[in-house]
Amino acid sequence: MEFGPAERARILRKLDWHILPVVSLLYLLSFLDRANVGNAKVAGMSTDLNLIGFRYNIAAAVFFILYSLAEVPSNIALKLFRPSRWIPTIMVAWGLVMTLMCLVNSYQGLIVARIFLGLTEAGLFPGVTYYISLWYPRGERSMRIAIFFSAATVAGAFGGILAYVIERMEGIGGLHGWQWIFCLEGLATLIVAFTAFFFMYDYPETASFLTESERSFVIDMLKEDSKGLATHYDFQFVLQALKDYKTYVQVGIYIGLLIPVYAIALFSPTIINELGFSAANAQLLSVPPFVAGCICTILVGIYSDKHKIRGPYVIGGAFVSLVGYIVLYTQSNASASYAGTVLAAVGVYPTIAVDLAWAGSNAGGDMKRGVVIAMVIGLGNLGGYAVSFTSLGVAHKFVGICSSFVYLDPPRFHIGHGAIMGWLALSILLSCFAMWDYRRINKQKEELCRERGITEDRRDEFRDMGDESPLFRYTI
Repeated sequence: MEFGPAERARILRKLDWHILPVVSLLYLLSFLDRANVGNAKVAGMSTDLNLIGFRYNIAAAVFFILYSLAEVPSNIALKLFRPSRWIPTIMVAWGLVMTLMCLVNSYQGLIVARIFLGLTEAGLFPGVTYYISLWYPRGERSMRIAIFFSAATVAGAFGGILAYVIERMEGIGGLHGWQWIFCLEGLATLIVAFTAFFFMYDYPETASFLTESERSFVIDMLKEDSKGLATHYDFQFVLQALKDYKTYVQVGIYIGLLIPVYAIALFSPTIINELGFSAANAQLLSVPPFVAGCICTILVGIYSDKHKIRGPYVIGGAFVSLVGYIVLYTQSNASASYAGTVLAAVGVYPTIAVDLAWAGSNAGGDMKRGVVIAMVIGLGNLGGYAVSFTSLGVAHKFVGICSSFVYLDPPRFHIGHGAIMGWLALSILLSCFAMWDYRRINKQKEELCRERGITEDRRDEFRDMGDESPLFRYTI
């Protein structure tokens, strides 16, 4: 049965309503649970746990060690097991860790809890990004990833409001206000995790909400979009991802974009507090940058899909964020600095979704795409590790980890803002290179197809070649 453009749009909307609300809620809770340590710090955790010197930075940083290393294995496991079982299971695990963090009463306990939180959360973000790619064709993914990722910006805003309310529970049950932040947000995660077992779907082939004709249409649409490339697991596809230099170009782009995202999430309450606002007002004033970032993330995702391009949107967003950090670096006025914080968020948040759609769209075959997405996110999160930890004389010990970022020289944080400006510039340069390289390879493939008469009829011959197939074209 043939479907016209209107019916195609209707089926995609049907997918949206059954897929996106669930995964967005899962990621909202994931980001909330990993970043609430910033709110807890402002709410008194630093004093109660004696987080002097580098201690808070270390506690924020250790999350990313196992988080980064576990992402590729987790995406492979998602392919081998059912997504509707794997994703809620890891969510239950991190919900338990988050809830029990309310019992932390020492710096050492906080370190251990953050390590295990990173391990258990590792599979969610790359897993859902990969999961979305199993339901939508390449040209439709940016907006969907943007909607899903915008949950991070909502989490940032919601986290500030929640922290403002929850820290008023100081002393109830013998717990500090910051301990209640961990407890209540962890319990919310557990409730949603158990519910997710019943509301997640695995693949279009088994989606009960689709009719037979709709299911056939979605399956055919995805096959056509993938040029008939392999969908099964084989270790050769893992090796294809590991050996492809284009994977590491995308890793570099992502690192430079993700560092500002984590900086905003982990340190915006502290930055705003240092601008002269009270701790409580800092929690509330951390909300508008995330709200603005959320709106822009969705808008950029929509237009990126509409125009079928990725690189220019990544470059444009990084440039806007760069302007925001220049304002933060050069201005001492609190209002101007706050405006710089908003600009930084508005610019960089939309680029994450577009870049992940870009990296995933340019990895041919289901398994290679899953590994590439996990590598980009996993290695990129080592940037988050460096955001939290690297500083002054400690920086040289982490050469090769990804970056250096400092939030230890208040109130201006010159070293940190300067470092992030450099990483945003690197993302811009690498994005320019990637666009040139993809265009160059596409021209080579077109010439090869003309010379050898390669057409779509022969696509089964190239089934296991991934994006090296002469029929595969890279998205610019």
